Amino acid sequence: MTATTQSEARPSSGTPPRPGRRAELSRWWNARSRPQQWGLLVPVAAIIYLLPVLNPPILTTEPATSFPIALFNAAVFALIAIGLNVVIGQAGLLDLGYVGFFAIGAYTAALLSSPDSELGVRFPWLVIVPIAMVVTMISGVILGTPTLRLRGDYLAIVTLGFGEIVRLLADNIDPLRGNRGFQDIARPGGTYSDGTPIFTQNDAQGFYWLAVTIVIIVLLFMGNLERSRVGRAWIAVREDEDAAELTGVPTYRFKIWAFAIGAAVGGLSGTLFAAQVGFVNNQRFDVTTSILYLAAVVLGGQGNKIGVVVGAFLVSYIPDRFQFEPEYRFLVFGLALIILMIFRPQGILGMRQHLLTYGRQAYQKLFGAGTGVAPTSLTPSSRPTGEPAEAVPDDRSGSRPQGGGE
Repeated sequence: MTATTQSEARPSSGTPPRPGRRAELSRWWNARSRPQQWGLLVPVAAIIYLLPVLNPPILTTEPATSFPIALFNAAVFALIAIGLNVVIGQAGLLDLGYVGFFAIGAYTAALLSSPDSELGVRFPWLVIVPIAMVVTMISGVILGTPTLRLRGDYLAIVTLGFGEIVRLLADNIDPLRGNRGFQDIARPGGTYSDGTPIFTQNDAQGFYWLAVTIVIIVLLFMGNLERSRVGRAWIAVREDEDAAELTGVPTYRFKIWAFAIGAAVGGLSGTLFAAQVGFVNNQRFDVTTSILYLAAVVLGGQGNKIGVVVGAFLVSYIPDRFQFEPEYRFLVFGLALIILMIFRPQGILGMRQHLLTYGRQAYQKLFGAGTGVAPTSLTPSSRPTGEPAEAVPDDRSGSRPQGGGE
């Protein structure tokens, strides 16, 4: 085959392949301004808030399970998945004992408000929340300081041991009351216009609204954190910790931050769960529950905060909707994860590598979108005298910066 024939057979670099529908949708969404994005999300948020009132027949879990309670459980699961996503998805640290932070938050609420507590105090729920978050942050720092120099499987084993230690302490320390637990835990105040309380144990509608509000606030905080210096450092650690260390990123400090922030969100979800149930004992904080949290993050897509919310909703809601027997629940999840890893290993919504994405956008703004070379007007004669000629990137040579996946 001649050189002319080869050049004709080669596709032109100026006509990139047509992106898929998801890429087009992502590009359209990113082209919208922040107020436009908020305007599009307001109706979605309104529908989410109205779900327990509408009780759609296709989605309802009744009569076997109260639909507001099922939605509240899914919202708490989503909050837990967001916190775990900071550790696993953003910083790339495998944590198998995240249920320990959830338990610490729940037990903090119980000790500070239950009449069964030996402390003898009755703090209101709004005072308990920041205390529980601080306590879980401190526990995350205590856990992370000696262990975050480990990596991979070794770190996973240590965190798994932490979750088991918390459960065993709840079993064996008498002030934590083991299986007897704590009753009458404080819940948020507030009443409807007719005087009935908004937050009750039997009707979880008010708790669901509160949980969704907290999830939205935490998502906003995490989104700003991802775009900050801390978020960029987490991505660098996740992609290549050694390279990040060599470029001056204090990886150990940022890993401690990831553990502390993830622990705080776990403690917040624990206080919310304890307030709605009104009872805490040692039966909800085993390794199996921690694996379910991990499954939600993997199913939704590690590193994508909206993806982990979707994954958490599916993991929590599907058993309530289809009433799986407990012994078959993990069989179904296991099969679903195997199928997902075969056909979509990045999860339902894969991670967005913001650093590489922004690098591609900056490159296109400098040299023009749709081409892999610099503008022809940038000739040697247009450069200042004595300035060396710049290397021109070319798609065919593989030197063009590649953007991250949307």
